[in-house]
Amino acid sequence: MSENQLVVFRLGGEEYGIDILAVKEIIRCRKTVKLPECPDFVEGIINYRDSIVPILDLNKRFNLGGKKTGDSTRVIITSIGGIKGRQVGFVVDQVEEVLRLDTECIEEPPETVVQGMDRQFIRGVGKLEGRLIIVLDIEKVLSDTEKANLREISG
Repeated sequence: MSENQLVVFRLGGEEYGIDILAVKEIIRCRKTVKLPECPDFVEGIINYRDSIVPILDLNKRFNLGGKKTGDSTRVIITSIGGIKGRQVGFVVDQVEEVLRLDTECIEEPPETVVQGMDRQFIRGVGKLEGRLIIVLDIEKVLSDTEKANLREISG
């Protein structure tokens, strides 16, 4: 039996998860430097460990509406392959836990549930003790064009 280890976080009141192997670090939200002519979900850039890291708001990316940052708001620093190992930070409402989920507990998302959302970045829906966790494919959260634009931003 194979299992997935996920970092579980909240967006708009729902639980999402990404593979822990994609996560470099989880940090508190910090002030970003805004960039001109970027999509609204790009919050800006930060200097993180001597690297310029673009920060993206997943609430805005998934059209869940904007949310004010609070004490529980976190940035999940990840490395996306299409950005040649460059790091990208994703703003989330709250990081809840790291959990193990058997592969057999992750099902394909029903077509009708995710019609308004681009299915490409949903790997599946995890079921665990009455909870539903939307498992994201972090490599597909951004289109190839968006990844190319972020490569330019992060140098």
